[in-house]
Amino acid sequence: QVQLVESGGGLVQPGGSLRLSCAISGNTDSIIYWNWYREAPGKQREWVARIDTHNQSIYKDSVKGRFTVSRDAADNTMFLQMNTLKPEDTAVYYCQGRARVESYWGQGTQVTVSS
Repeated sequence: QVQLVESGGGLVQPGGSLRLSCAISGNTDSIIYWNWYREAPGKQREWVARIDTHNQSIYKDSVKGRFTVSRDAADNTMFLQMNTLKPEDTAVYYCQGRARVESYWGQGTQVTVSS
């Protein structure tokens, strides 16, 4: 089992920055990818960014150049640095650990971008 706990969300003005953290615990040997997803009000949950066990990362087109995913394996933490935030980035952000069969989710952290 893998447990994930997100933190770092909040209210920020357009153009601002936030850094989300995902604290990871449990047996992570089976995890292939670490992902960030988000779910805006009235919309389906969507994938945002991914980092693998070799620290290779990929991003949703709309966040490329603004968001950076990273992982501190020694500290068992994953991060999402979000810069130049836009109102359309407003959502609950979730971290996910993806194994071949199973997926593990955190409880989410709210990010609101508004003036």
